[in-house]
Amino acid sequence: MQTIVVFLLFALAALYLGRMLYKNLKPKKGNACGSNCKCGMDFSNVPKQS
Repeated sequence: MQTIVVFLLFALAALYLGRMLYKNLKPKKGNACGSNCKCGMDFSNVPKQS
């Protein structure tokens, strides 16, 4: 019984991490400026923070 519970917890943790990784690597939709989307916005006059 303990083995089954440990296996289920491990499987749920693996699914959770896989879902997080998938959502992070999946291409973003829409204009998400600031996320290196190359949408044509000119940010050359914006001062950089140090």
